[in-house]
Amino acid sequence: MATIVVEWRHLDVAGSTCERCRATGLELRRAVERVRTECAPMGVEILFRETLLDADQIALSNTILINGVPLESILPHTLTSTNCCTSCGDLIGQPQQCRTLVHLGQEHEVIPRELIRQAVCQVAGCC
Repeated sequence: MATIVVEWRHLDVAGSTCERCRATGLELRRAVERVRTECAPMGVEILFRETLLDADQIALSNTILINGVPLESILPHTLTSTNCCTSCGDLIGQPQQCRTLVHLGQEHEVIPRELIRQAVCQVAGCC
């Protein structure tokens, strides 16, 4: 059985994360559930791992890795950027620029489940 590890890295301050990371987490969990169902008949196991980051690592927050490779490196025409995140600023106590994903010229603060699914499927080769 082949195994694909999907890792989500996000800010954690006393058990809380920012609004955009929280929403990405929901999108990610839904995408992983769907891909697990699609890939299981082909003998591919999808594992989910969550890595909590502290304020010093905020530049890595809202990152999705698939077998250790950033999602933006898997999908064509995809890169990262940053913009102001009021929610992170509230958690940390000072203004913050947080990671976004730009796919085909459209900026996403919350990483959409369909992009997550596309990347996992590309690596897994099963959907």
